[in-house]
Amino acid sequence: MPTSYEGVGILILKTMQTVYLNGQLLPANEAKVSVFDRGFLFGDSVYEVIPFYQGVGFRLKEHLERLNHSLRAIRIKSDTNWEKVLTQLVEANGGGNLSVYLQVTRGDAGKRSHAYADTMEPTVFACCSEIKDIWQAGAEDIKPIKAVVSEDLRWHRCDIKSTCLLPNILVLQQAKDQGADEALFSRDERLTEGSACNLFLVKRGVLFTPKRSSEILGGITRQLILELADEHGIQYQEMDIDYERLLMADEVWVCSSTRGIIPVTEVDGNRIGDGLKGPLWIKMFELFTVYQRELMAGEHNKLS
Repeated sequence: MPTSYEGVGILILKTMQTVYLNGQLLPANEAKVSVFDRGFLFGDSVYEVIPFYQGVGFRLKEHLERLNHSLRAIRIKSDTNWEKVLTQLVEANGGGNLSVYLQVTRGDAGKRSHAYADTMEPTVFACCSEIKDIWQAGAEDIKPIKAVVSEDLRWHRCDIKSTCLLPNILVLQQAKDQGADEALFSRDERLTEGSACNLFLVKRGVLFTPKRSSEILGGITRQLILELADEHGIQYQEMDIDYERLLMADEVWVCSSTRGIIPVTEVDGNRIGDGLKGPLWIKMFELFTVYQRELMAGEHNKLS
């Protein structure tokens, strides 16, 4: 049976069988990584998840720029041609609409030790999952979600897309245990982001989002939303958002590259606005739909 995520614009169907590992394309069951790989022992690694629609990477340039930012931040050096690797992997898995997971670890140290040598060879792994484009179902068919707010216990470099995701996992599971779909992080009485998404709210027709810093991940879809807002005359502001402002919002959204833009109509049991999908979300959803269709038609796919 397919694995689905209720209320989101992407349906992840299955994990594909051909993976990439250190320069080779091979069946998933033949891919082997050392038990002394620092990604396994310490979570000493970074990753990206990039949707491909009809073989075209969704804002591929921006995703790869963020990957390189993460690699520089933790001092991993790699001369891998990322675009070539991803293109080959997508083609090997039949093209079409795929979500590509790319992980780069510091490599195999041969023993467990916190210290590492700068000369280590990184481990590069990538795999695909099939995704189905269901945006054409229309905004009326997207199910809103419920969220809870949790204390942000993560480290202070959330701008690095690290595989150390235990805090994210725990708060999301707590949200699920409470009958919610997403957890929103709060740090020093300021909302930062969700467990795997960025946060937006709307008040009196103006779009607000937490300002970019080392405490949030620079979301690719987050940036696209701001670009679309600029292009279509939608006012927005990047600012600190406290709990009261969140609950008093007319609309609340979360977004990510694989989930799109999702309306949140309840937070901690409190109804947001009138409890329905808001007009600005509907407008942004339609703008995002247009962007996706243009992408699938071959636009927005330049790396330069």
